[in-house]
Amino acid sequence: MMINFDDVTRACKAVMSTKKLLKVKTKPRPPGRPKPEDINAIESKLLEVGLKEFLEQGYGNAAMARIAKAAGGSKTTLYSRYPSKEELFRAIIFDQIERAAPQASLRSDAGPLGLEQGLKSYANHMLEHSLQDDMIGVNKLVYSECYRFPELGAAAVEKTNLGIKRIAGFISESAVRDGVPCKNPTAIAQVFIFMIRGWYMQVLQANKVVSAAEREEWVNQAVNALLLARKDW
Repeated sequence: MMINFDDVTRACKAVMSTKKLLKVKTKPRPPGRPKPEDINAIESKLLEVGLKEFLEQGYGNAAMARIAKAAGGSKTTLYSRYPSKEELFRAIIFDQIERAAPQASLRSDAGPLGLEQGLKSYANHMLEHSLQDDMIGVNKLVYSECYRFPELGAAAVEKTNLGIKRIAGFISESAVRDGVPCKNPTAIAQVFIFMIRGWYMQVLQANKVVSAAEREEWVNQAVNALLLARKDW
């Protein structure tokens, strides 16, 4: 039997060509834009891990690199959203406000609550939220470190001013509905918010566990006392 070397050569070339084709790797498709739900998940994780870091290490000792690592991401991902510890802490504060949904406490399914009912509902709702462990931790952190880090105090003041603005709007709307004029809704809202804060600070300083019944009793007494002077508002 005679061997046709041309056929052998062609067969070898065919085999080599096939091997080359098998070795060719398809380039991965470039990643597209993250889905909105993925973005929300990333930000939620960063805020969750950031809160844990601040509560465990304090504001001064918290490390952005440690936060990024614990969140399973990169420092680039973290810094692209929160360029500094200040921005991250501020985001955590306002995330807590959003989760509290304070505006909802001033309404029912039927519409806006009356003035007395709304103020009591708001005070109870916000105090209940503020007495949760993570909120107590954040507020103690702000009070203990704001002297060294003024940005903490600035974030707390911004949060307070939002509450004052919200309550001032509610008082103004109630004045129109009830036909009882209010000369300075903002001043009354400040009294209301600072009254709530004073009681809350007393609870923190005493390191006291307060029952829902105790909280509601104080809120009723405080709001009733404030409303006694409504004609002079």
